[in-house]
Amino acid sequence: MPKRETSLTYAEHLQLERLLSCQVRQSEKHGRPAHDEMLFIVVHQAYELWFKQILFELERVQATFSGPEVDDRSLGKVVQGLGRVVEIQKLLLQQLDVLETMTPLDFLDFRDLLFPASGFQSVQFRLLETCLGLRRADRLSLDERPYDARLPGADRQRLRDAEGRPSLSDQIEGWLERTPFVSVAGYDFREVYRQAVTEMLESEAALVGSNRALGDTEKAAEIDALKAARARFESIFDEERHRALRAQGQWHLSWQALQAALFINLYRDEPALQLPFALLSRLMDIDETMTSWRYRHALLVQRMIGRKVGTGGSSGHDYLRRTAEQHRVFADLFALSTFFIPRSQLPALPEELRQAMGYRYSGSGA
Repeated sequence: MPKRETSLTYAEHLQLERLLSCQVRQSEKHGRPAHDEMLFIVVHQAYELWFKQILFELERVQATFSGPEVDDRSLGKVVQGLGRVVEIQKLLLQQLDVLETMTPLDFLDFRDLLFPASGFQSVQFRLLETCLGLRRADRLSLDERPYDARLPGADRQRLRDAEGRPSLSDQIEGWLERTPFVSVAGYDFREVYRQAVTEMLESEAALVGSNRALGDTEKAAEIDALKAARARFESIFDEERHRALRAQGQWHLSWQALQAALFINLYRDEPALQLPFALLSRLMDIDETMTSWRYRHALLVQRMIGRKVGTGGSSGHDYLRRTAEQHRVFADLFALSTFFIPRSQLPALPEELRQAMGYRYSGSGA
């Protein structure tokens, strides 16, 4: 290691003098110091630092998926990075607990000094959403204006640039479409699984028909439910049906990607699929935790300002609540559980294929 003429100090490394001078209270500048404004500033600055770290983690993940092929040896780091993002998101949720130690009256001590500044102007949060895969067309309009209307021109351009690049959702779709094992010589997962589903539903229909404890009305209801279940399954097996539902916005992933994700989930115990399954699980964790944060944020805003207009002129609580319901990126992965069948009825993989997905060690004894 090369010698340094001077020793680096903790404060120098973290640039603490600059960092700790960034908490400037507007209330103090206006001659009416509000104690809780310091908490408000620190919490939101901490959010921006964590957003920066999340974007940093996603940058490496996206670089891994940027080529025509993904090196399997890199999947472990991808899963680790996505897991780190989830843990950061949990911290973001916990920061709301800290912020809620400020009461609505405490907030009113300085709220009027913040206009027109608003959390809606966090370009890093918008970049985070975009990098994950939230598309402009799927976003709710903010008081009938584009979601980025309140951002400075340079920040709007950053978002436009990000929207012009493949998102993580796009990259995951392409990766899933290239998944091996789903269809190989002599084996087609789609047809094998479709047959298993058909047999399961026919067996259940037969049981309903022979069940003397059920009346005619109850039997008819059960049969209708099984028919509906079969129709749901057909949406994942029939390419034309899937294309129509995708055009309606009911699916985001392509037909091939959706079947690959289903295959990975069902046969996740196979060694070759354990990391892919962990990857898909972390994506669901990110989506779920983001949704939880949106709900909590909406409740916090309602708690603090009720039905008042937000500092940025937005509708506040109502808009935030609706984003929790509609700004989902990986909802398709959650919907896949609709198409799971019990392990006891899961078709066994061909032995040759199962061995190809396993770990095999050979060698002479000591």
